[in-house]
Amino acid sequence: MRDVSKPLTAVAEHRTRVAALVGLMPVLELPVSDCLGLVLARDLVAPVSLPPFDNSAMDGYAVRAADVAGAAPDSPVELPVAEDVPAGRTDLPPLLPGTAHRIMTGAPVPAGADAVVQVELTDAGTERVRLFAPAAPGANIRTAADDVTTGDTVLRAGRQLGPAQLALAAALGFGALPVRRRPRVLVLSTGSELVGPGQPLLPGQIYESNGVMLATAVREAGGEAELLRFVPDDVEQFLAALDPRLEEVDLVITSGGVSAGAYEVVKDAFTGRGVEFGKVAMQPGGPQGAGRYRDTAVVTLPGNPVSAQVSFEVFVRPALLASMGHERVERTTARAAISTAITSPPGRVQYRRGAHDPESGRVVTPVGGPGSHLLSALAVANCLIEVPADVVELAEGDEVLVRYLHSP
Repeated sequence: MRDVSKPLTAVAEHRTRVAALVGLMPVLELPVSDCLGLVLARDLVAPVSLPPFDNSAMDGYAVRAADVAGAAPDSPVELPVAEDVPAGRTDLPPLLPGTAHRIMTGAPVPAGADAVVQVELTDAGTERVRLFAPAAPGANIRTAADDVTTGDTVLRAGRQLGPAQLALAAALGFGALPVRRRPRVLVLSTGSELVGPGQPLLPGQIYESNGVMLATAVREAGGEAELLRFVPDDVEQFLAALDPRLEEVDLVITSGGVSAGAYEVVKDAFTGRGVEFGKVAMQPGGPQGAGRYRDTAVVTLPGNPVSAQVSFEVFVRPALLASMGHERVERTTARAAISTAITSPPGRVQYRRGAHDPESGRVVTPVGGPGSHLLSALAVANCLIEVPADVVELAEGDEVLVRYLHSP
């Protein structure tokens, strides 16, 4: 029975506590190719312009527009080809009046040229070329600084780095970038009843799943996770397995062993050692713990799989994202009409698994019941239906908040 003398902790209060425990990760200079998914720690200022010089947007011929003004299919202009200009040529002679330079896409436009005639509008000559169309000044030329000007702030601190952002950094000549490093997380899988995959189950045993779920959830959020499996339900053995690893990690996550039972090894091990335990006003996921053990952040989650994953979504995932400098730490949300009537316990935020297709309409359908052991329902859900603490009943068609589980 719950200790009625100790009030439930609000979801927002526990979330703030967990976020403060993890804190910001240090800034590292990492090679651009290693920065995918990380967050820029400082504004990125362009040291050069893009393009850095006028260059050709087409394979063709650099010309003076005035020299080809009269060109037409039935009366081409013929010019001598004075130079070949491939991309990367640096010793570039100027274009003299009455001549053309054969030029390739991306190659620098020679001084004196003010247009490029694409090769398809010529006879592709190499010594002399016939041009069958005029070109206005500026035609098919990418002008210097058309994209970025030296001194522009091109990426702001807090921006997550994807392929396009990394390409921009590389194009500006950056070999390394200042980023927040990934948090290093140790996930402890505790329970004498747990068995690894492929082993036969004895009466009273179950296959371990929470460790896999939480470790992969950490990686999905951008952190580095190591799974320490099958830590026994014995305080001394539990701490003996944990203590040597503390200096290597920023956060320890456990699941199970935090309730009011007789064999709650996590609670027994950490009580009086910097980790506080209590119940949060939510369903599933009431029993929670958080604190610092030997100066390492510790978050203890309940053992039922749905409770553990919902708790990770609500408390741990936002803290991990914030620690890496993400400006946005929330999942995408939407408002939708619930497809069927449900009830919710008074005074607790309820998180029900749901299915919602934003493309087809505004209806969200609960998946499975509220039970915290219903892992199959969680596996097919794509969202959480959030029922506020002051709502005990929802009728069919009532509007609810939907939190997507697979959004950025």
